[in-house]
Amino acid sequence: MVAFVFGRRTHQTFRRLLALLESAQITVSKWITDAWWAYFDCLDQGLRIESKALLQSLERKHLTLRTRIKRLARKTICFSKSVDVHDTVIGLFINQFFFGIQHY
Repeated sequence: MVAFVFGRRTHQTFRRLLALLESAQITVSKWITDAWWAYFDCLDQGLRIESKALLQSLERKHLTLRTRIKRLARKTICFSKSVDVHDTVIGLFINQFFFGIQHY
C-alpha cells in the first residue's frame, strides 16, 4: 500500500487517489480491480487486472487494516473526526504492519 484517500466510491475519490500518486511521482503499472465503474472510466484497459483471487487477497489486507485500527469504526470510543489523526494513525500502522518500521 503506497497511498490512500478517504471518501465514497466515486470518480472524484478515485481521481483524488490518482492525483496523490502523481504528486508523489508514483507510477502504477498494474491495478488489481473489481468491476467498479470508476476503474473503467479512469484507467486504460491495459493497466487493469480483474481477478477475484488477487482481489480477495488484497481485501484480506484491508480487513486486517479495519480490524486492527479500531478508530476507523465510527461506533468505537476512539473514533476521531480529525482527518489528520486518521492519516497519521493509518500511516504508522501501514509502516509497521507492511514494512516492519517501528516508530517508538
